[in-house]
Amino acid sequence: MAGCGGSSRSVSAPEAKWPVPPSPGAQSSAQADSGSSEDEAASEARSTTSDCPSLLSTAAEDSLGERGDAVDEQSQQEDLEEKLKEYVDCLTDKSAKTRQGALENLRLALASRLLPDFLLERSLTLADALEKCLKKGKAEEQALAAALLGLLCVQLGPGPKSEELFHGLQPLLVSVLTDAAASPSARLHCASALGLGCYVAAADVQDLLSCLTCLEGVFSWSCDAGGSTAPASLHGLFRATLQAWALLLTICPSSHISHILDRQLPRLLQLLSSDTVNLRIAAGETIALLFELARDLEEDLTYGDMDALCGALRTLATDSNKYRAKADRRRQRATFRAVLHFIEGGECEEETIRFGLEVLYVDSWARRRVYAAFKDVLGSGMHHHLQNNELLRDVFGLGPVLVLDAAALKACKVSRFEKHLYNAAACKARTKARSRVRDKRADVL
Repeated sequence: MAGCGGSSRSVSAPEAKWPVPPSPGAQSSAQADSGSSEDEAASEARSTTSDCPSLLSTAAEDSLGERGDAVDEQSQQEDLEEKLKEYVDCLTDKSAKTRQGALENLRLALASRLLPDFLLERSLTLADALEKCLKKGKAEEQALAAALLGLLCVQLGPGPKSEELFHGLQPLLVSVLTDAAASPSARLHCASALGLGCYVAAADVQDLLSCLTCLEGVFSWSCDAGGSTAPASLHGLFRATLQAWALLLTICPSSHISHILDRQLPRLLQLLSSDTVNLRIAAGETIALLFELARDLEEDLTYGDMDALCGALRTLATDSNKYRAKADRRRQRATFRAVLHFIEGGECEEETIRFGLEVLYVDSWARRRVYAAFKDVLGSGMHHHLQNNELLRDVFGLGPVLVLDAAALKACKVSRFEKHLYNAAACKARTKARSRVRDKRADVL
């Protein structure tokens, strides 16, 4: 077994690309606008893998190509687990760079593959290692440890082991999240891990309410400080905290929803004036979610200042200020058109997600928030987990895992030529439809 800090490699197979979900550094840069200081801090985590063995190339090849030989597949699984054992050992290395590389490689593996049995055998070892990383590590290490904790909860699913893991590390997550002196990147990922871990592993309502209160306190501070006057470096933190809070609202007892709506809606309206487009969008989506949950309890729900709310949403849905980036304006208008349509008419736009031979319909703001939370942590491995992870299939009501043999999969696979014909027909129909619209515009002019 190769040493954790050595530069030699024990892998003889050539390197192959692993399906890479966004790293914690990439997530934080997506959650804050460009220029945020936590983007630079978190991006360093991606360059720390040089002192730790890279992901096993044969395992990556298995994820890219289908293999019919069962013996070969079993051998690859064993090789992968051997490599993962090295990463687990590297979590206690004296070198911070090596620990960060091990955390990153474990994160990539857990996002792309389903390994609950391997993790169950080492849950205590992993819990101890993550505790030390969160306690003594610097910003990059804390961010990676928090991201890995969220993935561990997703892999283990609800049950005694994940509950024990989450309860053991919850105080540390709260400590880093509420520490104003801590790195915004580390705080951001602790907020996401706190929300996802509580969603998956917390069985007690009091744990849920305490996490809600903690998250609420962080983003409420941004409202009290003024959404547009808070430091830009904290906007990513506020957005991640707000989204984690919204995720927990989807499982919050109904008796608390009305009180939360009355208390938090005025604060969320303040965030609509934030200088950061991602924070404005998160606030708008959370407003829609709150109304959806409240209307489930009271169908004829009325808000006192509905005209002001709709006016603010309509302004953002039609925003054409040139000083905003074109892509930001497009995203903002699309989101707030959907939010305004729901607030006024009560209908949520349906989104269709296809994976393998199955289809997932996201037809509510609650399902949108849950899907986005899992997508953020799983990245490109989301479809694999939707197909094979019992937790996700239970959350989205997909039923038991489908078991299909190679012949059935091959029969259902669409050939490249058939895809080409379909795309060509769709392009032709789209061109004709647009031509008719252009002709009508010409007649009007």
